[in-house]
Amino acid sequence: MLGRLFLLFITVPLIELALFLTVGEWIGLPTTLAIVILTGLLGAWLTKSQGLRVLQAYRQSMAAGRLPHQEVLEGLLILVAGAVLLTPGFLTDAIGFLLLTPPVRAVAVKRLMHALKSRIHLVVPGMNRPDSRGEPPGVQQAGKGDVIDVEVVED
Repeated sequence: MLGRLFLLFITVPLIELALFLTVGEWIGLPTTLAIVILTGLLGAWLTKSQGLRVLQAYRQSMAAGRLPHQEVLEGLLILVAGAVLLTPGFLTDAIGFLLLTPPVRAVAVKRLMHALKSRIHLVVPGMNRPDSRGEPPGVQQAGKGDVIDVEVVED
């Protein structure tokens, strides 16, 4: 993990530097700097508007009694998008703008949720951990323990 992070912090600035030099050679330094400033301003405005939308969705989920896990991940991606958009560069701007588009962000949220599912375990007070067979608490083999009648209610 540390090696990947180190590689990221080395390669991204090198790519950005190469892009600055190439674009600056094609269109000139003043135009290149104007593009970088304009994308930063546009990115800040888009980050704010998208963030407010996600905040509204978060509040609606909480008011409805739903767990706002998707909204939290979207907010995290918008925060990342805002950070990379404020970082000068063409590659980081492209990544930031992509993360601010709802369809791309939806795909990223699904991937994040899939990656996090195996790492997050729900713990409810009073509930025991699964037993050695991998069965949830309260599930017993036939002939062992008490039989409890239950009713499953779904929303």
